[in-house]
Amino acid sequence: MDQPWWKRPSTLPLVLIVMALLIIVVGGTIRIHDAGESCPDWPQCFGTWGFMVDEAEQAAYWEVNPDQIDSRGAEHRYTTFEIFVEWFHRLLVGIIAVPILINAIVAQKLKSEYGEGLRNLAVVSGVLLVVQAIAGAVTVYFDNADWTVAMHLSLASIFTSLLVWQYIAMRAHEGAEWAFLSTSRSFLNRQKNRLINVTVSVFILLILGAWVSSTAGGNYNQACNIGFPNGWPKCQGSILPSIDGPGILVQMVHRFGAAIVGLVLILTSAKIRVDVRDSGEGEGFSKAIEVVTGFWILNVFVGGMYIVFANPDNFPEFISLLHLVFGVTSFIAAAVGLMMLRLAYLRTDVIGESE
Repeated sequence: MDQPWWKRPSTLPLVLIVMALLIIVVGGTIRIHDAGESCPDWPQCFGTWGFMVDEAEQAAYWEVNPDQIDSRGAEHRYTTFEIFVEWFHRLLVGIIAVPILINAIVAQKLKSEYGEGLRNLAVVSGVLLVVQAIAGAVTVYFDNADWTVAMHLSLASIFTSLLVWQYIAMRAHEGAEWAFLSTSRSFLNRQKNRLINVTVSVFILLILGAWVSSTAGGNYNQACNIGFPNGWPKCQGSILPSIDGPGILVQMVHRFGAAIVGLVLILTSAKIRVDVRDSGEGEGFSKAIEVVTGFWILNVFVGGMYIVFANPDNFPEFISLLHLVFGVTSFIAAAVGLMMLRLAYLRTDVIGESE
């Protein structure tokens, strides 16, 4: 008999997933408030372990540490909230380190029951958390350069996906009877490249989105104008605008990238749906790709609304945060499709050995 959810060992990675998503959301909040440089040093913040740093203390810190003056200049002052979100983000990363360590220890103790692969997955998650912390320090050191922001978000998304993988794999070991686990190997072989292409495409789009949002300090958000339809879906009133500056180039690269990924998703979803209908199996894989496609459609709409509802002095940054959250969710959903494929392959191997 299956245990209650709160007694299962798989509950620990589930809790870690929630914590990891919270860290991503707080990180997105930092970006939309342009607070990524509000703690100029690392791991401390203005030379302290707290976040209550007033304007006079900030000025004093810049005088003593002129080499750490960020891109806004020594005269800029951060609000308490801006400093707090950066400080809180770092705190969450420190807090999650404890259950991540416990997760690795538990996985080692239960290796005989859950397998060495899951133990290794828990260990890799721990290593990746350390890498994330280092990436955070690099991001601070380079004053939130666009490539560091893209790297930081990418690593966070991979870290969260590994935790999801561990949870799904542990639930399978605990007796969860999912229909996709009984899919034939021939069906799995036909979907393998399709699922890989979807996951890679969505991941590239996620990196591209992070790059676009942080290039030039995020100041290219007005490059295509604002409002409907001149700002979106058009750019400067045209579907194919002339590239008069880097801002328009960055915006159009992002938009065309989203369109290409959408085409890949729609075609792949249709092919898998036809395969499911013809073979009478693999419904779970079809639904997984349809979820990814749904999030892509939703995120295109959300990204457009960011431009449509903007005015020259104020962009609706909460919509930008939603855009980030849906982008990360799309990648995790795509990665889940690959996880399902891997688990189904393992089940067919076990069945083959038993026969």
